[in-house]
Amino acid sequence: MNRQMPRKADGISDNQRIFLKAHRRHHHVVALSRLLLTAAFLLLWELAARLQWIDAFFFSSPCGIAAYLYHMIADGSFFTHTGITLAEILVSFLLVTVFSLFAASLLWYIPHLAEVLEPYLVILNSLPKSALAPLLIVWLGTGTDTIIVAGISVAVFGSVINLYTGFCQADPEMLKLIYTLGGSRRDAFLKVIFPGSVPLILSNMKVNIGLSLVGVIIGEFLAARRGLGYLIIYGSQVFQLNMMITSIIILCVIAMLFYKLIQNLEHYYRKKY
Repeated sequence: MNRQMPRKADGISDNQRIFLKAHRRHHHVVALSRLLLTAAFLLLWELAARLQWIDAFFFSSPCGIAAYLYHMIADGSFFTHTGITLAEILVSFLLVTVFSLFAASLLWYIPHLAEVLEPYLVILNSLPKSALAPLLIVWLGTGTDTIIVAGISVAVFGSVINLYTGFCQADPEMLKLIYTLGGSRRDAFLKVIFPGSVPLILSNMKVNIGLSLVGVIIGEFLAARRGLGYLIIYGSQVFQLNMMITSIIILCVIAMLFYKLIQNLEHYYRKKY
C-alpha cells in the first residue's frame, strides 16, 4: 500500500512547506548579506575620506556623491541625462534582441548560409568596438543614431553566435520525431528549437543589457553632449570627481535594475513551465 504525504488544503505537503520556508530564508540571508557588505564598503569609504586616509578630491566620498546627486535632482539634470542614456540603452537592447533572434533563426533555418557567414560573425565579434566608434562618427555624425548603433555593435554579433549555437544543440531525438511524423524544418523550429531555447534567450538577454550599456557609454564618450557617458568624460576632464562617480553609480543602478527585471522574468518562466 502506497503511503502518500499528508497535504493541506492548499495542496502543499509539510515537507514542501519546510523546503519553501528554507528557500525563502536562504534568499533573505543572501539579500541581507549583500546589503551589509554594501553598507560596510560605503562606511569604510566615508571614514577613509574623513580621516584623510585617501584624498577626497581624487576619490570623492559617499556624502559628497549624495550631495551631488541631490543637486542633480534639484536642478533637473538627473532626469535629463539619465533619461537620455536610459532611452538609448533600451532602444539598443531591444534592437539587439530582435535582430539576433531573427539572424540566429535564419542561420539555423538555412545551414549553408550559416557555413558561409559564421567566420565573418566571429571576426566582427572579436573586433574592439571602441575602435569602431570613431568610424561610426564619420559615417553617421554625432548624435543619438551613432550612440545607438555603437550600443548595438558591442552586443549583436556575440548574441547571434550564442543563440545560433544554442539552437544547434537542441535535442536531436525530438527533432528526429518531428521529421518522422512528417513535420517540416519550420515545424521543428516552432515546436522544438524555439520553445526549448527560451531559457537560453533570457540568459542571453541578461548579457546583452550589460553590453548594450557599455556600447552606449562608449558612443556617449565620443558623440554626445548629454547623457551619463558625457558627464563621465566631462567630469574627468575638469576633475569633477563627484560628477564622474555619481554618473558611474547611476549606471550601476540602471544595469542592476535591468538585470533583476530579466532575472524575475526568467524565474517566472521556470516556475510556470
